[in-house]
Amino acid sequence: MAMASSVKVVLGSIAFAVFWVLAVFPAVPFLPIGRTAGSLLGAMLMVIFRVLTPDQAYAAIDLPILGLLFGTMVVSIYLERADMFKYLGKLLLWKTQGAKDLLCRICLISAISSALFTNDTSCVVLTEFVLKVAKQHNLPPHPFLLALASSANIGSAATPIGNPQNLVIAVQSKIPFGKFVIGILPAMLVGIFVNALILLCMFWRLLSVHKNEEDPAGEVVVEEDVSSHRFSPATLSHSASLNSQEWNSRLENADLKSSPNFSGNIDNAETLRNRLPSSENEINKVHSGALDSARNSIASKEETVDVSSHKREETILSERAASNNRLRDACPTESLEGKENLTTRWKRLLWKSGVYLVTIGMLIALLMGLNMSWCAITAALALVVLDFTDAGPSLQKVSYSLLVFFCGMFITVEGFNKTGIPSALWDFMEPHAHIDHATGIAVLALTILVLSNLASNVPTVLLLGARVAASAAAISAAEEKKAWLLLAWVSTVAGNLSLLGSAANLIVCEQARQSPYLAYTLSFWSHLKFGVPSTLLVTAIGLTLIR
Repeated sequence: MAMASSVKVVLGSIAFAVFWVLAVFPAVPFLPIGRTAGSLLGAMLMVIFRVLTPDQAYAAIDLPILGLLFGTMVVSIYLERADMFKYLGKLLLWKTQGAKDLLCRICLISAISSALFTNDTSCVVLTEFVLKVAKQHNLPPHPFLLALASSANIGSAATPIGNPQNLVIAVQSKIPFGKFVIGILPAMLVGIFVNALILLCMFWRLLSVHKNEEDPAGEVVVEEDVSSHRFSPATLSHSASLNSQEWNSRLENADLKSSPNFSGNIDNAETLRNRLPSSENEINKVHSGALDSARNSIASKEETVDVSSHKREETILSERAASNNRLRDACPTESLEGKENLTTRWKRLLWKSGVYLVTIGMLIALLMGLNMSWCAITAALALVVLDFTDAGPSLQKVSYSLLVFFCGMFITVEGFNKTGIPSALWDFMEPHAHIDHATGIAVLALTILVLSNLASNVPTVLLLGARVAASAAAISAAEEKKAWLLLAWVSTVAGNLSLLGSAANLIVCEQARQSPYLAYTLSFWSHLKFGVPSTLLVTAIGLTLIR
């Protein structure tokens, strides 16, 4: 492509420079408007400077990529609601054998989840969990955060839906989903192994923590919370049984209080009668009237005691019957609530199963080679219908700012291509970047690696994708496919080079810095010490395995 006029070259370069600065450094002091606004500003400048016409700007927006990105985000949101990532977190701790085992599990689970649900989503969800586990076991969070971010980037390279640049490559190259996965999966698996090995070598001593140094306080708190909720129905039934026992004890006490009065009076009368000597019979006869009156008074007292005790018994029995009636009235309500809770749990279980089945169906459709954008959109709408509630709260979680960022980026990159600068640079590089020999692959990989860290990976793919593919297509169709896969692999793994290399790194860094569990700042230089050797080794090994 020939160079445009000098005015267009200068103005287009200025517009692209504005976009690049705000995309890489979204909080620059002189214009802290963020990536999304910076992308729209670059697109607007391309139109204002007449590098692109308005129609060309609209035509530059790739709707299939936006549709695929939107669909995968909606599916990820519903999977998160269905506790998919919660189960992944539990899998991390299932029969773990220490810090080193936990590090390897984080690498593996982060890679798999990123390949299926995008790397950004996995990092958003798993960062908090990783920090919580590190705090519970008194472990340093640094190696685990590096494992999470780097493995998410490597794992996301294996599928077209793993990250945004792969979405662009999948749509532009028209490589079927299955062939894409088969082409990169071996490199991804070996890359995860090498990345974990590098982490273990760098942090072996730091991860050598004895079990008696671990702090299980967090786990104890969790168990207490679970127990308090789990045993609340049992506590209710236990209190009811205590009430019935209390009533029985009251009845026994009342009987004991009434019976001694009656027996005591009779015993006293009999004792008095037996102790009277025979010589005093006359006195008894003389005073028989008085004694009879005394007996009558005792009998009247006994009758009074009997009446009062009967009244007390009747009162206690009536209260006991009322208590039993209240318990009987409460039992149907409790059983009804139990049935409602059981019904709710079954509905929740069926809904979650439906979400998983729809997601599996989407993956099967993608493997069958159906249109990826419409597969993702169809799965998203199926989940919305399956939820059978207002989809507003779920759709509000979609990152519309990312979709807008992509729109502005498409226009800005298209305008920069119109200047002719990318074509001129590629014409200079192409003779040295043929992928039919090792030197050319190394030069191409190094170029992609540098540009991905300077201009970000998605703009790099948009700038180089068609040119690299056209150069490889001149050799053979197989080489064209290999060129696209190499571009996907290198541009993705390049994100591990520095903290600013990918959005996943920045997500982990920000989430860790603002975490309520264990606030930790992942610095640029601490990441770079690990990122440089890991990126170079993983990239080089992967290049030999991609076919």
